[in-house]
Amino acid sequence: MARATGKSEAVYERLKGDIESLRLRPGAKLGEVQLSEELGASRTPVREAIRRLAREGLVDFVPGEVARVAPISLGGVRALFEFRMLLEPRAAASVAAAGAADERLLIPFRTLEQQLEDFDEHFRAQDAVAQARSYQEFYDISEGFDQAVISACRNPYLARTIRDLRSQTVRLRHLSHSGPRRMLTSLEEHRAMLRAITSGDVQAADAASRHHLAQTLQALIESLTSQDVTLGTDIHLDVAG
Repeated sequence: MARATGKSEAVYERLKGDIESLRLRPGAKLGEVQLSEELGASRTPVREAIRRLAREGLVDFVPGEVARVAPISLGGVRALFEFRMLLEPRAAASVAAAGAADERLLIPFRTLEQQLEDFDEHFRAQDAVAQARSYQEFYDISEGFDQAVISACRNPYLARTIRDLRSQTVRLRHLSHSGPRRMLTSLEEHRAMLRAITSGDVQAADAASRHHLAQTLQALIESLTSQDVTLGTDIHLDVAG
């Protein structure tokens, strides 16, 4: 595979960020001409970025047709989380075991614990408007946790597979944290996962990760089935999945 040029990489990162943050909605058209004008790039780097995003499952692309942002369906979400349930609890457990043997691996997790405590105190002291503006800070902490697990996981195949799913996972994050109540629940779930890992409790790390995934899936199902106005009419809801 040819190495991406600086321009195609910039276009790719911009489109990926817009898709993950839902600024580009599921089902939205990705016309090469329009994107070229908006991004100040020729059609070649735009086409390369679209094909790369298609390989990651974020874009539906058929040569000769207009590409679209991949839809979000209940069936797809369930399938993704079924797969994540096989991977992430095992990774969390392995990190807890490795950290018990080598304290140096726990440094980023202890840092995240402190960041989470600081965020919790600050978040609870804010009004609803300020809390809504604080969501990105929590997203950054939770993303830091996921990346720390990937980095500390001793099984490279497991770590790589989890990393390859990140784009799909990040896109759904904005739907699962649909309000301050879910935000605080997710915060407690991350606190439990961090506590289990830093204490070297393998079984608790597995259980805490599994519980977090189950709760996140439930929040996503509720969001996808009850907030159509928020999600937009172009989202495909495959309730049979």
